Amino acid sequence: MMRRFLVTSAALAALVTGGAGTASAQTLRDALAQAYRSNPTITAERATLRANDENVPIQRASGLPGVSSSGGYSENLYDSGGGAGPLRSATGRVDLSVPVYTGGAVRGSVRAAETRIEAGRAALRGTEADLFTQVVAAYNDVIRDEAIVRLNQLNVRVLRTNLQAARDRFEVGDLTRTDVAQSEARLALAEGQLRNVEAGLIGSRENYIRVVGTPAGTLQAPPPLPNLPADPQAAVEVALASNPDLEAAQKQRDATRYDVQVARAGRLPRVGVSVGTAYQNYLGSVGNAAALAGFRNDSLGLTGGVNLTLPLFQGGRPAAQVRQAEARRSAAIENVTFAERGVVSQTRSAYANWQSALQVIASSEVAVEANKLSLEGVRAENSVGTRTILDILNAEQELLNSQVTLVSARRNAYVAGFALLAAMGRAEADDLNLGDIGPLYDPVQNYDRVRRRIGDWGGDGEPAAVATRTTDTAPQTPAVAADPTLGDPALQRPVDSTGRNPAGTPR
Repeated sequence: MMRRFLVTSAALAALVTGGAGTASAQTLRDALAQAYRSNPTITAERATLRANDENVPIQRASGLPGVSSSGGYSENLYDSGGGAGPLRSATGRVDLSVPVYTGGAVRGSVRAAETRIEAGRAALRGTEADLFTQVVAAYNDVIRDEAIVRLNQLNVRVLRTNLQAARDRFEVGDLTRTDVAQSEARLALAEGQLRNVEAGLIGSRENYIRVVGTPAGTLQAPPPLPNLPADPQAAVEVALASNPDLEAAQKQRDATRYDVQVARAGRLPRVGVSVGTAYQNYLGSVGNAAALAGFRNDSLGLTGGVNLTLPLFQGGRPAAQVRQAEARRSAAIENVTFAERGVVSQTRSAYANWQSALQVIASSEVAVEANKLSLEGVRAENSVGTRTILDILNAEQELLNSQVTLVSARRNAYVAGFALLAAMGRAEADDLNLGDIGPLYDPVQNYDRVRRRIGDWGGDGEPAAVATRTTDTAPQTPAVAADPTLGDPALQRPVDSTGRNPAGTPR
């Protein structure tokens, strides 16, 4: 059974390079591509990462020169000196300040922002893997539930035929009222079970719309999963090296080291250079007396200097900030251990679920074949009078249950196998080779676009929705197309296999 899922010579791209199919068929590749383009979870995570990209120019701005200007106008409303001074004035001033030394605060803040951006990129990879896992699960849920609905529909049809045959034989005295009641009860239970699985199919189809963004069409069987590990230890080793959630936690831990440096810079000297120019004009209001007193109608001044700030005592704030940053770094270190534990547990659990599902597949296949033989035997024994109608009904139910178990196990094995690849960091857009559907989202592109910008004016404009809405999709129904591969001849035969006509005469 394991060979069904292992493809040692193929890359993971084989997962989404299944046949194109017919025009109305939908492949797993189509669903993954649609979700990658338009799922709101991943589009929101991309926007969050773009917002984090702006932290680099924000922090770098503290170390760049700053230019400011000011201006004013004033009127001399009352002068006890008899109006000897100017009556009005207008001033304008421009100042340039250049930070020279900040104790490493700017550099540390920039490095911390850059490291957190790397953490955000890893988190985006994790979001991709989680989304693709949801798509694979939703895709296989629909396939599973469609198969289960078909099996139950077939079971109901067979039981209706059985009930009619039992009633006919009761009319001629070949069966008792108890036999008819047993057939009626089994049909009623089967119809109720059919309603339940149909509701489950509707739920799976609605969940598919939620995750993928479009209704499920005719879904093709997904291709085999390649490059699954041979043992859990090998899976854990790959996961510890490649899991995006663990990498994100590690980058967050690394960023806190720079936070400590920034906090320590709060008690170090700061040096800056400033240059300023000011212009003043009295707007022709300098009278003779003011002119004799030395007032000119306008003036221009230029100033320059070096500013040194040496903190001596700040009430304990710098030390508290250092201790706070160190404590947060300690928490980040522990979070890495927590994430590492989660990766190990998730990987081992996914491997165990995958292996368990493979074993269930093998045992269910044996059970299906055995139940088919059992049903044939019970029918044969019923024809000679050694088995009752109830025995046949029970054998049919056991066959149906084993077929449903087999369908569910195949779904569980596929989803668990993909979840294992996701835990190993092998289920992201690059791994799935989705690039040929169009350019993949490149988080570095936006970072390179904004990291060196120093203009105060600008923006990207009012955002527009990227993810598709699903409000205009029609409510899903449990309708399924016929699948001849599920038409098991053992279930299609009626209970009445005694070789007698309703009148009781041999055929």
